[in-house]
Amino acid sequence: MERPDGYKGLAATYGLRFAESPRIKDLGLLTRALKDKQVDLAAGNTTDGLIPALDLFVLEDDKHYFPPYEAAPIIRRETLAHHPEVGQALDKLAGKISDDDMRQLNYAVDGQHRDVKQVVREFLKRLPAGN
Repeated sequence: MERPDGYKGLAATYGLRFAESPRIKDLGLLTRALKDKQVDLAAGNTTDGLIPALDLFVLEDDKHYFPPYEAAPIIRRETLAHHPEVGQALDKLAGKISDDDMRQLNYAVDGQHRDVKQVVREFLKRLPAGN
């Protein structure tokens, strides 16, 4: 609610008017709140695995209000110096995980309650050879 890229700017950009003040919910509860019709609209992550599982959809931000939020690894130089294989592994993943991939991976973990390590192993096996 207080972030510069939050509710006030979104409402102003799109001319949104609501009958009630917005409710703040934990990010992990948003998709369920939508499915259970506790809320009509939520700002969340497009990579949430429950979006397709609960037959929800993502609205297009055609006014480009939200900046892109992309994951980036952060690692200490000392760690890379002692373990260069970590940097090599991260480099191999750069640009390889789409939003759709991430939704599927998140659903496997959050929706199907599968083991994270197993889900990641399966994903890595599906990557093209040489990556």
